[in-house]
Amino acid sequence: MKNIALFGDNLRKYVITVLFIIYLVLNLPNYVFANNENHNHEAECFNEEIEVAEEKFNAGELIFDHIMDSYDWHICTWKGKHISINLPIIVFDEGELYAFSSKHLHHGHEYVAQNKHGDDVVFKIPDDGKYEGKVVRVGNDGTLVRPFDISITKTVCGLLISCTLLVVIFLLVAKGYRQRGERAPKGIQALIEPLVIYVRDEIAKPNIGKDYEKYLPYLLTVFFFIIFNNILGLIPFFPFGANITGNIAVTATLALFTFFITHLTGKKHYYKDIFNTPGVPWWLKFPLPLMPVVEVVGCFVKPVVLAIRLFANITAGHIVILGFVCLIFILGEMSAAAGGAVSVVSLLLAIFVDCLELLVAYIQAYVFTLLSSLYFGAAAKEEHGH
Repeated sequence: MKNIALFGDNLRKYVITVLFIIYLVLNLPNYVFANNENHNHEAECFNEEIEVAEEKFNAGELIFDHIMDSYDWHICTWKGKHISINLPIIVFDEGELYAFSSKHLHHGHEYVAQNKHGDDVVFKIPDDGKYEGKVVRVGNDGTLVRPFDISITKTVCGLLISCTLLVVIFLLVAKGYRQRGERAPKGIQALIEPLVIYVRDEIAKPNIGKDYEKYLPYLLTVFFFIIFNNILGLIPFFPFGANITGNIAVTATLALFTFFITHLTGKKHYYKDIFNTPGVPWWLKFPLPLMPVVEVVGCFVKPVVLAIRLFANITAGHIVILGFVCLIFILGEMSAAAGGAVSVVSLLLAIFVDCLELLVAYIQAYVFTLLSSLYFGAAAKEEHGH
């Protein structure tokens, strides 16, 4: 397992290097406008250049449209027409609930609703500024106010789909146990059972100790949730492909669960070690409480690291795969021959990284579950000598 973790570290370095190379490639084309004595002619050339640039393939927009959350789910483009699922927008503003389809806010359009007093309430999605890509209310003086947003976004919709599938899968596994009893597992039961046993025997028991059963349901839940959503995120068609574990809000929520479980179930000895760290010279504790401060800060840093590690690794994988695909269109605009020549190499590299991402999907689920179990073990351990 140490070899797998070492491979994961090397893989992260590889992904960062590839990301840097893709960043350089995507930023190579720069539009240089020649100066002209005729100011009007220069303005015309500038406008024409902007129109051409708008028609060009925008790799950055494609990549960020995929990895970022949105109020609709783009499925495909057919004969120049975008086919998307318009998701419901649900917001609370000034004590009232408003719900409407996101189709009303496409392309900078505004949606006018009415409050309980019969006054118009205008909503829109700004294309730039502080609230870019977010639903806002437009005040009477033109100011933008962010309402309390509980909309069903692409990430939320993908989360509902993946959780539903997970529930169905585990209900089928439970049904298999009821029907087969002590007989050897079969079908999907044979796939899930080894993973459950692995999490129990290789992660929970060694790192937590005798109280492992108390934490095992959470560890199994978070392990299967992460690995399942990691894999679904690699499937490039609806209803899959949502970048769920590449959303910092999702990973932060998982990290907060680990944080609260750790500190709400921590024993007296755990807190004693935080404020009176054993094996540390007294002058690092008093009169300046250096080590207690370090330990307290570490309690809050751990969930931050958990959230960022999962978010960054999954997002990086999606960017690398899409970056290789985008290279085909970027070079194809420069030269059809260049686009055709690089297409085979780019697709092979994209497939290779996609296969690596399957391994990363497991590694990240394993690392998150392992670190959570280590934190639980530190909180649940008995005082030495007991």
